Amino acid sequence: MSQIPWLEDSLEFPKLATALTDPDGLLAAGGDLSPERIVAAYKKGIFPWFSDDQPILWWSPDPRCVVFPEKLHISKSLRKKLNKQPFKVTFDRDFPSVIQCCANSRGEEAGTWITDDMLEAYIELHHLGFAHSVEVWSGNQLVGGLYGLAIGRCFFGESMFSSATDASKIAFVYLANQLKAWNYHIIDCQVENPHLLTLGAETIQRSKFQTILETNIGETPSAHQWEFDWQWVKGDSHH
Repeated sequence: MSQIPWLEDSLEFPKLATALTDPDGLLAAGGDLSPERIVAAYKKGIFPWFSDDQPILWWSPDPRCVVFPEKLHISKSLRKKLNKQPFKVTFDRDFPSVIQCCANSRGEEAGTWITDDMLEAYIELHHLGFAHSVEVWSGNQLVGGLYGLAIGRCFFGESMFSSATDASKIAFVYLANQLKAWNYHIIDCQVENPHLLTLGAETIQRSKFQTILETNIGETPSAHQWEFDWQWVKGDSHH
């Protein structure tokens, strides 16, 4: 950790160009998980990613995995399933359960562990109107979903889970289509994986990602309109 800056009280982050290349994107350590710091981080293309036995670590990988909502890819088999409408899909119906299921599903998997501190931090961000969830239901059973942060015209995806085939992909399709309708510019997926690539994810240079954020992070309607947007789709399974 001696190679990277240690964050104290200031909400300022180091320049992204100073991030390590191995491990890719590690930028800083320390600080806290206050809403102010987390939102400040996302606005610059930085996110927290650490496990229980580590200090808080802050990342900005290069390249960056993203989905442009208008480039969403839906395979024939997934489209066939969507047409059958096997699940009910809601927005912001049960954020705490979604993030808890994401944490439970990751287990010992390499990558982010959603610690108790992270759970608390993102639930607080949900109460503040930044963090949002998509839920996929089979009857009254939550079988899939995802969550992330919406700032400006950017959605920062954090994690998804699925306990029924294609449930998380269906959550993502509903999210991407809704964001496209609201003129969101980008969905940040952080680091590529095969699951995301099937949905149209691509990698772009960090510098391009920064430019997109700078252009779109402040492009937001009034707070009331923005809240109305998310409230409007709550519980709407036919939209």
